[in-house]
Amino acid sequence: MFTAARSFTLCGAMGEVLPSPFDNHYGLEIDEATDELVRAHVEVGEHLLQPDGLVHGGVYASIAEALASVGTNVGVVPEGDIGLGMSNNSAFLRSIREGTIHAVARRVHRGRTTWVWDVELTDDEGRLCAVSRVTIAVRPVRKSLH
Repeated sequence: MFTAARSFTLCGAMGEVLPSPFDNHYGLEIDEATDELVRAHVEVGEHLLQPDGLVHGGVYASIAEALASVGTNVGVVPEGDIGLGMSNNSAFLRSIREGTIHAVARRVHRGRTTWVWDVELTDDEGRLCAVSRVTIAVRPVRKSLH
């Protein structure tokens, strides 16, 4: 179930918030998406682990950027703009080896050309495992030449 005052669409699927093909690759499941808050989770699988059995830091950073992008796009796509990742600063605090990564992104700034999000990533016990601050650039959607 998705909740949003404004629906996100890039492909005409109004009312649906869908992960990108890359996000599908690592298993991102969006649970809730508004222009202020995005919740999601990822089931830990072997393909997400480093050789020593810990979830790779890039997975946390990818989740954070995806949530910030989705939330921004919920707010800007209906106005003819698009949100694109600009910066991602992630810190890894506790490792995860199995279970589920839970993520919550909260918007902290909504500007005309940039939005800023803070993202918390936790394990099944609710322990904080990573934090990210993600900045999303807001730009006009370019019309296709084809």
